[in-house]
Amino acid sequence: MDTKILLENGTNELEVLEFELDGNAYGINVAKIKEIIPYQQVTPVPNSHPSIEGIFMPRDTMITAIDLKNCLQRGVSSEGGLFIITNFNKLDIAFHVDAVKGIHRVSWENIIKPGATVSNAEESISTGIVKLNNRLVIILDFEKIVTDINPETGLKISEIDEMGIRGRNDVPILIAEDSLLLNRLIVDSLKQAGYVNLRHTCNGQEAYDIIVECKNKGTLRQNVQCIITDIEMPIMDGHRLTRLVKEDEATRDIPIIIFSSLVNEEMKRKGEALGADGQLSKPEIGNLVRLIDELVGQRQ
Repeated sequence: MDTKILLENGTNELEVLEFELDGNAYGINVAKIKEIIPYQQVTPVPNSHPSIEGIFMPRDTMITAIDLKNCLQRGVSSEGGLFIITNFNKLDIAFHVDAVKGIHRVSWENIIKPGATVSNAEESISTGIVKLNNRLVIILDFEKIVTDINPETGLKISEIDEMGIRGRNDVPILIAEDSLLLNRLIVDSLKQAGYVNLRHTCNGQEAYDIIVECKNKGTLRQNVQCIITDIEMPIMDGHRLTRLVKEDEATRDIPIIIFSSLVNEEMKRKGEALGADGQLSKPEIGNLVRLIDELVGQRQ
């Protein structure tokens, strides 16, 4: 199946691969997928997390296989089905699913936050729900799934500790990140690094509304001197936010950093075409601080 469908930059769209698990419909952003292969025998890993089926080596690359059914508290997968091999946060991970149904192009505007329509287990690891062909498809938060299994794959908070004591910096920074946990961790990390004038939002639309309001009031300089944005967010994604900021003469000089698990070579090219001033993978919180130091210093 072709998972390399190209999208025009900054259109606020994504390609969702719909797959089936235990008779239910789930989705994953195609940008995370390297390939889809038939199930292969795996080698169990002693004392590993219950959701880790084992490891296998297609093309001499060791890959960890995760049992999504177990993650969703729906039992344990049997042999068969497919592996969706993904790459995000510089990790190659295979997720075991029953079947793949197809690829859909959707707008982030049509993706809503999960609520009472999903189970507690699904709600904790889903980024949103979209209606496709009269079916509700739950888009899973694969980064959180992996981080819950192995916290070492998450933000490297220790990198901030290693920077030592830093002075207070009042430069106003606007953050767009839909994950409540990551939003809090980013804010806490930046505060520890000395950046204390922070405003955080849950998606690109909220961030852009603040930018437009400040622009209309003539208070951009006082309120927004740097923007940090995720890519995957409901309503408006980070690429659309970047495009809107960089196409506006009044805001194009504001440094914008894309901080996302999706930052790979292909996504970097898209970000560069949109005018992003920097792009970093999610675990690199130390490099995020260094990049802010550099960009804010240039602006000041």
